[in-house]
Amino acid sequence: IFSIMLLGLLAGATMSRGSPLKGVAMTLFGLMCGVVGADVNTGTIRFSFGLLDLSDGLELVAISMGLFGVADFLMSVNRMTIIGSGAKLRLRDMRPSKQELKTAFWPMVRGTAVGTLFGAMPGTGPTITTFVAYALERKISKTPEKFGTGMIAGVASPEASSHSKTQVDFIPTMSLGIPGDAVMALILGALLIQGIQPGPQLITEHPDIFWGLIASFWVGNVLLMVLNVPLIGVWVKLLQVPYRYLFPSALFFIAVGVFSTQNSLFQIWEVLAFGVIGAVLMTLEFSVAPILLGFVLGPMVEENFRRALLLSRGDLAVFIERPISAWFIGASALLILLQVWAFLRRGKNKNKPQVTQAA
Repeated sequence: IFSIMLLGLLAGATMSRGSPLKGVAMTLFGLMCGVVGADVNTGTIRFSFGLLDLSDGLELVAISMGLFGVADFLMSVNRMTIIGSGAKLRLRDMRPSKQELKTAFWPMVRGTAVGTLFGAMPGTGPTITTFVAYALERKISKTPEKFGTGMIAGVASPEASSHSKTQVDFIPTMSLGIPGDAVMALILGALLIQGIQPGPQLITEHPDIFWGLIASFWVGNVLLMVLNVPLIGVWVKLLQVPYRYLFPSALFFIAVGVFSTQNSLFQIWEVLAFGVIGAVLMTLEFSVAPILLGFVLGPMVEENFRRALLLSRGDLAVFIERPISAWFIGASALLILLQVWAFLRRGKNKNKPQVTQAA
């Protein structure tokens, strides 16, 4: 499990927007945020700075709302223009053309692959998966500067990864009893309350639950289409709301939502702090998505790393003795070597003398 999560951390860090070194730095920052609070093995309080509110660690909701909500507001506070136009949206305008489907095909395939890969990793939510898929499309695109202006690849790939991740999450939850995210944890708890123990025997012992779940995937996708297509006009209308009204309202709902999770004003201060940190990092062209990846996987990486060392009596060779773990460790090493090679290649290209042709 540690080897799988290590590969996920490295993939998320190196495929983030911008420099891979900056992505690794942000992942390490997320790991540091993840170790705040009680130690997973001894229960000792770490890095709380004497604040009782930090004894349970930082809150995922507060960090995500600060980095992706408040930080965006601080970056766009002087923006007063209206994004959307007053054009009416017709049903035939929502149907993609053949060229658009052709352009979106391979991004959807890559996004599905990313979602499937991360779906097998416990603890990674759809948010992280969408950012990784978006960063991957931007990395391999020939025109990365156009991302953010309505590129189909930047929409199709994250959406495909999010949808595939949501369904693949059921694999570790149902087969191993390990929830993939908070939603899977709720479903797991509901099954346990009903006396149903998820595991390898779930299909044979409770076939009605298993095949009913498979059928719900099809029903859910049909309902999503039925509900969303008529409401697309409403979402487009929201783009016409001026920023001076939109962002104060968004901040208000962020504060209410974060406070309602545990009725704690301290979490609102967390949101503000991470909002400022996120705005500063965005200004310095750091990607903030790896912070969330490191924060979510950090405690689980630490727990499984220490557990493996306890079982092996401190022998690090335990990570390469078994073929599955060795394969993931090898993939992690290969990913690092590829980034080093790409860095050296960029440096060599910069040092090449520029040949200019005389007129």
